[in-house]
Amino acid sequence: MNKIFKSLTTIMALGMILTAPTVLASKGVEVNHLGVNNALVRVIDTSKYLLLPVQEASDDAKINILVDGNIAETIYVRLAKSKTDYWIPFDLTPYKGHNVILDIVIPQGRGSIREAKDDVCWKAFEMSDTFDTTNREKYRPAFHHTPLYGWMNDPNGMFYQNGKWHLYYQYNPYGSKWQNMTWGHSVSSDLVNWEHLPNAIKPNGLGAVFSGSCALDSSNTAGFGNDAVIALYTSAGTSQMQSLASSNDNGHTFDIYPGNPVITLDSEARDPKVFWNHDTQEWNLILAHALEHEMLIFSSSDMKNWVLQSGFGKGLGAQGGVWECPDLFELPVQGTDMTKWVLLCNINPDGPFGGSGTQYFIGDFDGKTFKADTDESGQVPIKWLDYGKDHYATVTWSNAPDNRRTAIGWMSNWQYAADVPTQQFRSANTLPREIGLFRAPDGELYASCAPSPELELLRDNLTERLNRATIRQKARSFSLPTVHDGICEIILDIDACKSSAVDMVLSNNQGDKVILQYNPQSHTLSFDRTESGIVDFSENFPAITIAPTHEDNGKISLRLFIDRSSIEVFGNDGQFVMTNLVFPTAPYTAFSISAQKGSVKVENFKIYSMKEV
Repeated sequence: MNKIFKSLTTIMALGMILTAPTVLASKGVEVNHLGVNNALVRVIDTSKYLLLPVQEASDDAKINILVDGNIAETIYVRLAKSKTDYWIPFDLTPYKGHNVILDIVIPQGRGSIREAKDDVCWKAFEMSDTFDTTNREKYRPAFHHTPLYGWMNDPNGMFYQNGKWHLYYQYNPYGSKWQNMTWGHSVSSDLVNWEHLPNAIKPNGLGAVFSGSCALDSSNTAGFGNDAVIALYTSAGTSQMQSLASSNDNGHTFDIYPGNPVITLDSEARDPKVFWNHDTQEWNLILAHALEHEMLIFSSSDMKNWVLQSGFGKGLGAQGGVWECPDLFELPVQGTDMTKWVLLCNINPDGPFGGSGTQYFIGDFDGKTFKADTDESGQVPIKWLDYGKDHYATVTWSNAPDNRRTAIGWMSNWQYAADVPTQQFRSANTLPREIGLFRAPDGELYASCAPSPELELLRDNLTERLNRATIRQKARSFSLPTVHDGICEIILDIDACKSSAVDMVLSNNQGDKVILQYNPQSHTLSFDRTESGIVDFSENFPAITIAPTHEDNGKISLRLFIDRSSIEVFGNDGQFVMTNLVFPTAPYTAFSISAQKGSVKVENFKIYSMKEV
C-alpha cells in the first residue's frame, strides 16, 4: 500500500510533465507547454500561413522558428495575453515539406511569475492559405504609400531602373509597432501608384536590417555583374555594422555577401548612403556616426573595401539628438551656372518643433571631405528641409532620370509614431519631392522641395475655381470635395501687402479645424493642428509649426495636399514646406480665407478632388 501511495505521489509531482499537449487540430497546430514562460507550437497543417495573434499591449515574445530541429530564423511578436487585437501572417512557403516548430519564450515581469499557459494566444493560432489585407482603417491615406499591414519607418535603398522607381523601407512584418527590421519593397512607374512586392532583405545572424541605400554598379566594380543592384545597409545585432548585398534581378531578391560586414567601427554608426563619384571615379559612402553627431565619409573602388577619409559635423547644426539617415549630392543653383553639394542629416530628437526632423548643410565636397558654407557672421546656419513635425528620414533616389534629385521621407515623428490611431498598419511616406537650390532675399542659399510633377496625375475634377478676389475680415468659405473622404489639392496665390495676416482654415461640422496663418511682416506661415481632431493620444501631438516663407514682398503661392490623415503645404514652388499629420473625427468639408486688419488679394484659386490609388 505504501509503495502504491509513493507511486501516486510521484505521478502527481510529475503531472506537468505527463500532461498531454494541447492539440488544436481544427486550427492546425499542437501546443506543448514546457514551463511558466516557454512553449512549443508545432505546425501540423499544410496551409500557406500560420496566423499569429497579436495584442499590442503585450511585450515581445521571442520566437525561434525551428525547421527540422534547426533555427531558421528568429522573430519577435507581441503575442496576445488577454485579447487579440489582430493577426499577422507567418509565411510557411519556404519550409514546405519540412517539420516546423515555433519555440516561444514569453517575457516575464520582475514583480511576479505568471502562468503564461493561460494566455489567450495559445488557442488563437490559426492556419490559412490566405491573409486578408483589405483596408479596415479610417485613416489610411488614399494617395500616399503605406504598407499593406504592419509597421513602417525609414525609406531606404531607393533607386530608379528601367522605368521603375524602387522604394524599400524599414518594415516589421509581424506587428504594427517597431521590431524585426526588414527591407519591405514597393515599386512604381509613376511615383503615384505603388505595387507591393515580397520583402527584399531579412534579418540574419548579424542582426536586423536597418536603413541603407542602393546603387547600380554599371561597370561591375564590385564583381557581381554589370548593372547589378548593390545594397549597403546596417546590420544591427549586439552592435551596428555595415553589410553588403547584391541583386541581379533588378532589386527583387538579394544575395547577402558572405564577407560581411564590410565596415566595422568601435562605436554606433548606421544608415550608409553610397554613390558613384564621377569626378574621382570611385565610390563614396556617407555614414551616420549617430551618437557622435557627425557624418563619416568613406571611399572605395569595389564597394567591399572602404577607406575612412574624414568626418563632418561635430559641433555644427542641431546637436540635440542622434544623427541618422544621411545623403550627399550635388545640385545646380537656380538661375546660375554654379553647383553646390547638399548634405542631408536627419536628427531625432531636436527637430524644429520637437522630435524628428531633417536638417541640411550646403557646401563643397572633393570626394574626401565636405566643407559647409557659412553665413555673414561666419557661422554654419541650421537649416530645415521641412518645418512640419512629420517629415523624417528623408533620402533620395539614386539614378533618377533627367538628373532629377527626387526625395521621399517617413511621414511621422518618433514622439508618437507608435501611438497614432491606426492598428492594421502604422505610418506612411510623404509625397515625393524634387530638391533644388535657390538664393533667398536674405542672400542665403536654401534647398527647395517642390511636389514631384507626377503628382498632377492624382487630380480628378476641378470642384472650385476663383480667378481673382479681394477678401477682408469676413471669411469667404469654399466647399471641399466629398468623394473619397474629402481628399483634395488646393492651389492659390496670396497678396497680403495690405493685411497684417491672412487666416486659412480647414474645418468640419464636428468642430475640428486646422488654421494656416500667413504673416507678411514676419515672413512666416504657421500651421495650428491643436484642434485638428483626435490629438490626445500624445502630449506631443497638439502643436503649432512655423515655416519661414523666404520672400520680402508679402506674396506667396501655396499648394496644399489633403489626405485622410495628413496635410502637406508647399509654398512658392517648394521654397518652404510643412508636413503634418491630422486625424479629424470626420473629413474636413470647408476651406475659408479671411484677412486681419485690411484685405488680401486671392488669385488662381483652385480645388481639385483627388483620385484614390
